[in-house]
Amino acid sequence: MSGTETNKNDPQELPRGWAWATVADVGDAELGRARHPDWHTGPEMRPYLRVANVFEDRIDATDLKEMDFSGVFEKYRLEPGDVLLNEGQSPHLVGRPAIYRGVPADVAFTNSLIRFRANTGVLQEWALLVFRRHMHFGRFMREVRITTNIAHLSATRLRTVEFPVPPTAEQHRIVDAVKAHLARLDAIEAKLHTVLGQLDRLEVAVMSAAATGLLDPDEQHASSAIPSRMGVDDGPLPDTAVGWTWKRLEDIADVVGGVTKDSKRQGDPDTPEVPYLRVANAQRARLDLTHVTKIRVAEKVVDKLRLREGDLLMAEGGDRDKLGRGWIWEDQLPDCIHQNHLFRARLRDDATHPKLLAWYVNSAARAWFESNGKQSVNLASISISKVKQLPVPTPPPESQVAAVKAGEQALARLAQLTEHCRAALAHNTVLRRALLADAFAGRLVPQDSADEPAEELLKRIRVEREAIEAEKKAIRRVARARAKADTHPTMAPPPPAHTTSAVDAIGEQATLPLEFSA
Repeated sequence: MSGTETNKNDPQELPRGWAWATVADVGDAELGRARHPDWHTGPEMRPYLRVANVFEDRIDATDLKEMDFSGVFEKYRLEPGDVLLNEGQSPHLVGRPAIYRGVPADVAFTNSLIRFRANTGVLQEWALLVFRRHMHFGRFMREVRITTNIAHLSATRLRTVEFPVPPTAEQHRIVDAVKAHLARLDAIEAKLHTVLGQLDRLEVAVMSAAATGLLDPDEQHASSAIPSRMGVDDGPLPDTAVGWTWKRLEDIADVVGGVTKDSKRQGDPDTPEVPYLRVANAQRARLDLTHVTKIRVAEKVVDKLRLREGDLLMAEGGDRDKLGRGWIWEDQLPDCIHQNHLFRARLRDDATHPKLLAWYVNSAARAWFESNGKQSVNLASISISKVKQLPVPTPPPESQVAAVKAGEQALARLAQLTEHCRAALAHNTVLRRALLADAFAGRLVPQDSADEPAEELLKRIRVEREAIEAEKKAIRRVARARAKADTHPTMAPPPPAHTTSAVDAIGEQATLPLEFSA
C-alpha cells in the first residue's frame, strides 16, 4: 500500500513516506501469565505488574503483588522498553498503554496486560504514541468484547489493529517533539490538580468556619464544650463564635434509618414503586442524582420515610473517612425515600439552619465520625445511636441568616474557581488529542526526503522475521529427528542441519502481506 493511501480501518491519509502495517507486522504482542491459587506460594516468588499498575505513560509500582513463576519467569519477564497495554478496563480506557522503563527491576506481568515488543526500526516510544492515539480516538473499542461492564482487548485482536509506520528517522523527530509538548501539558495538569486540592481543603475550612459562626475574621472566638456522653468520644471540639452553643443532634433533630430492600416485594405490581437514595447518591456536600434506582415498598413505609425539603442525609457505612458524608434534600423527586445505609436528620424548632448543620457534618465533624465509627474487615460503619449523640454548634436565632449567607457567598466563589480549573483540565485533554492528531498527520515536525521510506523498513522487517522463523523451524526439525533417533537407536542419525543466511533461507523477496508501491 502506498504511503499516501488510506487504510480501510483508519480513514486517515498517511503523510508521504509512511506506510500502513498491523501490530503483528511490526512486533510481538503477548498476553501475560494467568493467576492461579496454586501459584500464591512457591520457590520462585516474583513481583508482577497487573492492570492496576499501568496508567497512561506511567507505571505505579507502589502496590505490587507476587506469585510463583517457577520455570516460566524468563518467558514473562519484562525488559526495559516493553510497552504494556491494559487488556481489561472500563470501555474508554481499554488498551491504556505505558512503557516499562526498568523500574521495578526483575518484574513479570499477568494476563490483565498485553506486552508489545517492536522489531528493529520501530521505536517503542513510537509504538506508545500509536497506542495512545488508538485509545484516545476509540480505535480499540472496535476490537473489544465486554463482560460484566469490563472491556477486554485480546492479544489476538490487538495483532490485527492497523499500525501507521513513518520512516525511522521521522519517528525519532516526532517522539522528541511530542515529549517536549507533553512535558508542558503535564506540568500544567499537575499545577491544576494541586490547585484543585487546595480548593477542596479551602472548601472544607469555609464550611467549618460558616457552621461555627467564624467565617468573619473579626468575629470573637469562644471556647467549646459540651457535657460528655457515655459511649461516644467527642474529642476536642472547634471554637465557635460568641453566643453559639453546643447541642446533641437528637436534641434538635429526629434521626431515622432507611428502608431495607425486601426482594419478595420487588415482583409485586400492587406494591407502590418509588425512587430511593443509596450511599452512592450521598457524596461529600452534594447529592449525586445521576442514577436513582426504584424500590417497591408498602405505602406505610413510603409515608414514614418520604423525604422533605431540608432533610439531611448522612452515610452510615463505607470507607472510614466517608462516614457521615451527605447533603440536604431539596425536593428534587416526588415520593423519594432512602435506604438503610443512609441516616435522615430532620431538624425541628429552628434550632439551626439545615445548611449550617450540613456544612458542619461535612467538615469539622468528619473527625468525630471517624473516631466513633467501627471497622469491619473492609468497611466502616456507625450506629444510629451514636449519630444521635453528634455534638452540633447552634447559633443564636438572629445570627442564622447572616451565617448562611456568608457561607453561600464564599462557597460560590470557590465553586467558580473549581469550575474554571476543571474546564482548564478538559481543555488540556483536548490539546493532547490535537497534539496526537498533528503528530499522525505529519504536521508536527518537518519531513526529510532523505529518510528511508517506511515501505523499505517494513520489507526489511519481513525479511528478518522470515529468516528467524526459518531458523526456528530448522532447530525444531533437528530436535524432532534427535528425539526419533533416541527412540530408535539403530537408525542412523540425520545429517546436520544446514545453517542458511537470511537470503538463502527465503530466496527472492516473497510477496508481502501489505501491498507496497514501487
